[in-house]
This record gives sequence, structure tokens and C-alpha cells, in this order.
Amino acid sequence: MIPRPPFASALTLEQELVEFEALKPRLAEVWDSISMRDEEPHTSVVVPSITLDQAEMRKLAGASFYEERLLFLLIRLRNPRARVVFVTSQPVHPLVLEYYFQLLVGIPTSHARSRLTLLCAHDASPRPLTQKILERPRLIERIRQGIADRARAYLTVFNSTPLERKLAVLLGIPLNGVDPALNAHGTKSGSRKIFREAGIALPDGFEDLRDDRDIETALVELKRRKPGLRSAVVKLNESFSGEGNALFCYPEPAGNLVEAVHAALPRVAFSVPSETWDEYAEKFRRMGGIAEELLEAPFKTSPSVQLRSDPHGAVIPISTHDQILGGPGGQVFLGCLFPAADAYRMHIHDEALRIGAVLAAKGVVSRFGIDFLLTRDDPSVPWKAWALEINLRMGGTTHPYLALQFLTSGQLDPQTGLFHSPRGSPKFYRATDNLQSETLRGLLPEDLIEIVTINSLHYSHNSESGVLFHLIGALSEYGKLGMTAIGNTREEVEAIYGRTLRILGHEAGMGR
Repeated sequence: MIPRPPFASALTLEQELVEFEALKPRLAEVWDSISMRDEEPHTSVVVPSITLDQAEMRKLAGASFYEERLLFLLIRLRNPRARVVFVTSQPVHPLVLEYYFQLLVGIPTSHARSRLTLLCAHDASPRPLTQKILERPRLIERIRQGIADRARAYLTVFNSTPLERKLAVLLGIPLNGVDPALNAHGTKSGSRKIFREAGIALPDGFEDLRDDRDIETALVELKRRKPGLRSAVVKLNESFSGEGNALFCYPEPAGNLVEAVHAALPRVAFSVPSETWDEYAEKFRRMGGIAEELLEAPFKTSPSVQLRSDPHGAVIPISTHDQILGGPGGQVFLGCLFPAADAYRMHIHDEALRIGAVLAAKGVVSRFGIDFLLTRDDPSVPWKAWALEINLRMGGTTHPYLALQFLTSGQLDPQTGLFHSPRGSPKFYRATDNLQSETLRGLLPEDLIEIVTINSLHYSHNSESGVLFHLIGALSEYGKLGMTAIGNTREEVEAIYGRTLRILGHEAGMGR
């Protein structure tokens, strides 16, 4: 019999680390039993806490509603013997749940709902959800009560930190994510070291920088190495979505290079317009970072690869995407296209597997993404791939792919990188978290469902195409919405995406 987990107040750090290690083998046991049988009973506890730097999170409009992106994990209820415990900071609107339940083809809504335990901290503060849970012993007990059998349960999180480690121990279930002790491999500095170890090309630059003085030294040395270099990128170690990146443009040659870089550094272009140099420098001193060359080429593109390493050390490819970037200097993640283009999809797939093998050898068990930059001087020559960063967590391309799985029950062909529905049709999509407009502000979930229904925007299982929305909770207050447009060709996806934008703009603007 598994012993009852301790209360948070009684858990020492030493005890936490010992018990966390003791739980790790159980993840392999659960993984094996689920993998061998599709309908094996188990409980997935989903805590979609975005436990990232809070100064960075405050830049993100409607950040607390990003927890709703992982509602696509309700796909696990397609197994009629599985249970899900899903915890959020604020209540999920009943219509949002109904919206997802109706798409679970083959499973009666009442049956799926009976196997879902939905819990809430009722705390809208910007702090991480996991921190809120740890402050509420009775909420932890409610989560425990929702777990049918702790020997067949695991904790799924957006990213892993000591907070998630502690929660796993308090619940007495293994963490289905990276050990927080290994998080350094997913920082900007750690990524560069992993790329070198894997033998993957990366931009010239410097890691483990500690302050603005280190940044200046790195920028000066980069210019001396490459006199023709025009721009460089400075990145915070633990930033995300490109919002911790700053673009540095070298001043015209005039006098002393060191003095010129020192004078120009406070004038870097930030990805977030409200950022100031003093604020950025303070964050850099707190978390450190890197400086690297900005790769210039007549043709370039920014794809990414998602993988996971399982408890046995196997590296499993999940998906490839072409990222849609914007903001100053094109550094901010806005959305993605699946799959990545034919010309380089399998090349970055193979490069990513080499990187994944290095991470798995270091004990990383996690979903993770790898961002690349591809360059070429002429369309007639092959693309050259440069690895940029590793994200040891779920990311902006995780939930759209979960949406595709949620709707189709299809599979990825690792030989081609294409996803096929059960009918054998290859699937394509375009996704974004950033449909944001003042005209959308004030729309209620009820309004969105009505717009979707009247205009036939729903995903159709007959045509295997349509739209799936997320971040619906952020719509009324922030005018923000997420969307995944799915189709059978890239052209169909673009047509669906464009039509949806036109309809939303028209319907939201009515009566204004």
C-alpha cells in the first residue's frame, strides 16, 4: 500500500528530494502500462501553471487564461477508463467545457464529464497556479481525492520547477516532466552547450553572461571576430516567446569600438515596446543570458521541432512547425504552421533527434521544443540549419498539435513528418494565441459559440476541416482569442483562417 503523502508544512527539502527520486520509477511503470494497452485505467492530474519569470509573464495580456490551452488534454478522456483532474486559477466557463466535450467523438459527454474532476483556486492574481495550490492544503486534498489509484497516476505540467516537484511529492504521484535539477539545459546558455555537444551548428556568440558589462564585452568580441557584423541579439536566459530578446545594432565605425558599444547598448530594440533598458539590465543581472550574432541572409525561416524523451531514454518525434514571428526585429512568437515545409522538414527532424539524444542521456524526461533558424543565399541551394534554443517545457506549438490529436485521433508518420487522419488524409493547420482586437473585447463565451454555430466555423468530422478555438476565457476582458484552423491542404487552411478572421471582425463589429 502506498503511504499517504505529507502535508506541505511538514515536508523538508531533504525529504522532498528523496521522495521525488523515489517516485521517478513509478512514471516508467505507468508509461509502460498505458503504452501497452489503449484503455488502461489511469489518472492524469493536469496543473497548467505557467511557472515562469513573473516580470516576463506580466507582459502577456490575459496570462492566467493561458491555462486553458491545456484543456486539449481532455483528449485523455477518450479512453473510457481514464480519469482527469484539471486545476485552474479561475473557474472555467461551463460553455467552454461543453465546447470541448462535444468534440470527443465516440464518448458520451455525460460519461466524459463524470470522469473529470475540475478544481479551481479562485485566485486571479498573476502568481503561478502551482504556488496558489501549495498555499491551499484543502485544495491539495481535493486533488488527492480525485485520484482513483495513485499507483496509476501522474502529474502533467506546462513546465517543471521546484514548485511542481514539491506538488508531485505532496500528491504522491510522479511528475511527467523534466526534473527541475536539469532545467539549466533549457536556458539560452544551456541550449548553446547542448548544441555544441550534439555537434549542431549554432550562431557565433557567448553564453553564461551575468550583467551589462559582460554583454558589452561579448558584443565587442563578436564585432572583432566578424568586422562585417551589423547586428546581434541579447537574450535573457529564462525568457520565452522571444519577449526577452533585445536587438543590438552596431554603430557606424567611429573611434573606439568599446566606447561605441557602451554608448549604444542602452538603445537596444526590445521585443516588448514598454521595456526599458534599466528594467532589462536588472532582469539580466538576476537570470543571466547570452549574446549572439544576428544571422543575416537573403532567405531565412524559423522552424521548430517538438519531441519528447520517455522514462526509458527513448526520444520520440512529435511535430515540426514553421513559426510565425513578429515584433521589433521579428523576435516574438505569434503563431505556427504545421507541418514545416517539405524542403527542410526531415533535415531539422534529424538534427533535433541528435539534440534530443544528448538531453535524454543527461536524464531529461519531458516534452521539449527546439527552435532553428534556416538560411540560404539563393533558392537554388540547400537550406543551412542553425540551432537557436531549447524549451524544456510545453510551448506555443504544443497545444495546436494536441488540438489536432484531440479532433482526429490520427498519427504522425516519423518517416515523412506528416500527420495522417484515420482515413489516411494528411493534415495541415495554422494556429495562433494572438487574435487580439478591441472589437473582440466584450464578447462572451456565449457570443463566440453563437458566432461559430451560425457561420458554420465548427470543425467538421466529415470534411476533417474547420476551426477549434482556445483562450476563450480571455475574450471578454482582453479581446484575445486563440485559434487552430485545420484542413487537408495548406491552401485550404489559409482559406479557413482568412474566412474566420473576416467573420469574427464582422460579427464582433456589429452594433458598434
